[in-house]
Amino acid sequence: MPNISSGPRVGLFVTCLADMFRPSVAFATVKLLEQAGCHAEVPKRQTCCGQPAFNSGDRKTTADIARQTIDAFDGYEYVVGPSGSCIGMLHYYPEVFAPSDSYYQRALDLKSRSFEITSFLFDVIGMDSLQEQLQQLQFNHKVTYHDSCSGLRQLGIKQQPRQLLQQVQGVELEEMEEAETCCGFGGTFCVKYPEISNRMVSNKTEFISNTDAHTVLGGDLGCLLNMAGKLKREGKQVEARHIVEVLAGMTDTPAIGEADYDLAQQL
Repeated sequence: MPNISSGPRVGLFVTCLADMFRPSVAFATVKLLEQAGCHAEVPKRQTCCGQPAFNSGDRKTTADIARQTIDAFDGYEYVVGPSGSCIGMLHYYPEVFAPSDSYYQRALDLKSRSFEITSFLFDVIGMDSLQEQLQQLQFNHKVTYHDSCSGLRQLGIKQQPRQLLQQVQGVELEEMEEAETCCGFGGTFCVKYPEISNRMVSNKTEFISNTDAHTVLGGDLGCLLNMAGKLKREGKQVEARHIVEVLAGMTDTPAIGEADYDLAQQL
């Protein structure tokens, strides 16, 4: 997608899950950044944020990944991604290096300019830059919103996505019970503690279903894939989508977990 904007130069942190399972989320994020007047680029050297290694105690691998990420996003005014979890991991990079390491100060610098997409649009760019485009959109459904753990607790993301959603015509937001409670995914948590994880996501899908919402929205694909899978297994007719797909007007693709989602076509 060509961009001739003279606005801030933004590096898109794609995330593994968007790359492998839901490329439309990355495309929607780029669209929103460009609509907000940013010059969006996708550094080719980026890989995983390193969170699986970090959470498993493998600090050497985490440091190697952190160095590559820091190098890949050097020179960008901002780094933005469609995931509070992955951007939150970038904020942990200073903990990986000793203060004497040459990458320590660079990690602090990367942390200071890294943002989750809804926080970036609302807190940094300002909603005025997108308000006109958002008000032209139509999404005539009742929705409910899941607050992901890292976005909420680490990055302070709560009202930003809701404020942006309010600008879209036809959206009826119905808050679920325990919207701030973990869905049970937690990266490696669901592998280490499957029984607990399953109970947590079962509670979450019950709360979602109780709202009679057509769609559950969220800002992290890990959570959304987890909830979508459980909703399908329970036979509940609730769609799951990343919030950027609604904000970018890109809801013509099948919802997360739908069998006819064509990954090859998205690429």
